[in-house]
Amino acid sequence: MRGSPTDPSPSARHRRARRTAGAVASAALLLPLLGAAPYDGGVDGDGGWTPASSAQPSSLPSAHLQNAFANAADAYDVPQSVLLAVSYLQSRWDAHEGAPSVTGGYGPMHLTDARTAIARTAASHHGDGTEDPRGDDSRGARLPDSEVPDPQGADTRVPENAELPARLKTLTTAAELSGIPAERLRTDAAANVAGGAALLAAAQKQLGEPLSDDAADWYGAVARYSGADDTATAATYADDVFDVIRRGEERTTDGGQRMTLAAQPRLRPATAQLRAAGLRAPAAGTTECPSTVSCEWIPAPYEEFGDGDYGNHDLGDRPKSQSIKYIVVHDTEGAWDGVLDMVQDPTYVSWQYTLRSTDGHIAQHVKAKDVAWHAGNWYINAKSIGLEHEGFLTAPDTWYTEAMYRSSARLVTYLAKKYGIPLDRQHILGHDTVPGTTTATIPGMHTDPGPYWDWQHYFALLGKPLRATAGPKGGLVTIAPKFSTNKPVFTGCVSATEPCAAHGSSAVRLYTEPREDAPLIKDIGLRPGGGDSTTGVNDLGSRVSTGQRYAVAGRDGDWTAIWYLGQKAWFRNPAKQPTAVDAAGAVLTPKAGAADIPVYGRAYPEKEAYPAGVPVQAVSPLPYKLLAGQKYAVGDKVPGEYFYAPTFDTTPHRVVRGSDMYYEIQFGHRVAFVRAADVRVMPSP
Repeated sequence: MRGSPTDPSPSARHRRARRTAGAVASAALLLPLLGAAPYDGGVDGDGGWTPASSAQPSSLPSAHLQNAFANAADAYDVPQSVLLAVSYLQSRWDAHEGAPSVTGGYGPMHLTDARTAIARTAASHHGDGTEDPRGDDSRGARLPDSEVPDPQGADTRVPENAELPARLKTLTTAAELSGIPAERLRTDAAANVAGGAALLAAAQKQLGEPLSDDAADWYGAVARYSGADDTATAATYADDVFDVIRRGEERTTDGGQRMTLAAQPRLRPATAQLRAAGLRAPAAGTTECPSTVSCEWIPAPYEEFGDGDYGNHDLGDRPKSQSIKYIVVHDTEGAWDGVLDMVQDPTYVSWQYTLRSTDGHIAQHVKAKDVAWHAGNWYINAKSIGLEHEGFLTAPDTWYTEAMYRSSARLVTYLAKKYGIPLDRQHILGHDTVPGTTTATIPGMHTDPGPYWDWQHYFALLGKPLRATAGPKGGLVTIAPKFSTNKPVFTGCVSATEPCAAHGSSAVRLYTEPREDAPLIKDIGLRPGGGDSTTGVNDLGSRVSTGQRYAVAGRDGDWTAIWYLGQKAWFRNPAKQPTAVDAAGAVLTPKAGAADIPVYGRAYPEKEAYPAGVPVQAVSPLPYKLLAGQKYAVGDKVPGEYFYAPTFDTTPHRVVRGSDMYYEIQFGHRVAFVRAADVRVMPSP
């Protein structure tokens, strides 16, 4: 979606009311974790807790965090490997300088305080801007009516802790168990680790298991630590933790701490412990998920209402009727329960899957054969699967958990293999890279998951790490900055002009000349009057994203130029800290004799392809031009295709396929399409 920091409550005419974002989960609560001893070494004479160092997490001295894990493991009789692996799955050992995750999780152990998280869920996904999530000209825009009440007028109170499921209030429980003040658990990394150890030890005692030195004896406690209330989710989480232990990990954290977990490849946990954990069986329902994730069926409704209108998706027969070419990554701009309420509203939007941040649990809502309304471009919707991730675009430190990244990567890998989708950025799209359908729709298109989604890490988890595939003369570059150290300035997270917190990013900024005081590249689609691009977190006019591939247009010392929106765009790319790696592949340019060619936001058939009874859809070019002498990286070659589905009754539905062929290209920040007849294709060198 498009973040809205200056007004977290966009006008009601731009969104369908959903049930309050502060809705409390109805799942059965887990029993409180009681019985762990306090962290003796940290209690001072006044009954308060004194950390080993008063330094903030971002400035801890070398090896301090590794020592904190060792000390907490000793104090609570928890194997250090278990403590380290649980932390890795939650935060990759990052402290985020005390900022909470999307679900209010703090510190390396992701101790949750949902009263903070729910207070942040005021914004509505698909709510700001003018994007019609269905994106089809053959029927009216599926936008909310003006008389629909604003969600901010609903009951958005912050619930009391007693009303919340255990997975959303582990920080409160850790404070009770350890005697460490809640504020210390939020802001002091060493204290946070101790609080996590207290939770694990309490879970182990509650299961009637000994405080063993053998990591294999802690499977049940780790499953309980996930906060999941069903056996499938808890088991998936525990399996991931023990996979981390078996493989081992090394990493430098966001605070500069070098952390190590030695591999134990022969470790075999006592999985039978899960039977004593008191968790419910998984919800019934047939899902399309790999066996390596926890997945439940929460269907989006296909219902007719009003004057023949219907929602919130279309029935189809994919991939038999038309191929599935894309997977679109979104963030929810809301918390789990409110987002599930929204996808079950028959009068609004839909997507195939939602992923939960705390434990990576997945809910499927729409079958892959059917077309969900999520991307704002009907051509992309008809050929894609949409994944919503619990998160916020304009809050860089409402970070995504490793558990969710891993679960998402497994789901995408499964879907890509099943439907033959290449694992690259021209097929694994962000919502922010989906093109507008026409010139008029470009400014209203959504911008999630935004610059703080870690595409570099995501593609490593997909088994497709972003590496150089050619030498300097390969002719292409793949954008690939180091996420943790790449911190471009953004504004608009809190207010329109206030800088966002410095944070690792997947984005690289583009200039008109090879210098940082040069004007930014302009996007005439976003600003038809020729206005300047900005550093706004939602402004895509002058930036590229990790994994995207572009044709090289020039080099000048530490600077590289690419062809972008019909312009030569420069970005800083020093050899010692590169923001892109070399690549090679197919590129295209206008056919001989053409000064320029049109660019499209959808690959629709020529008018002659439409049978009687199916209205011809305009092949409407975008305002950009692809100029002679410029080159752009080529994705798929596809036939013009249109899914005609304007009615609840599926009888008249059909797929129109033309003889005109198109190439998908990486044109600007978003992808685009050009007619094959307008271009010639060649190797990039």
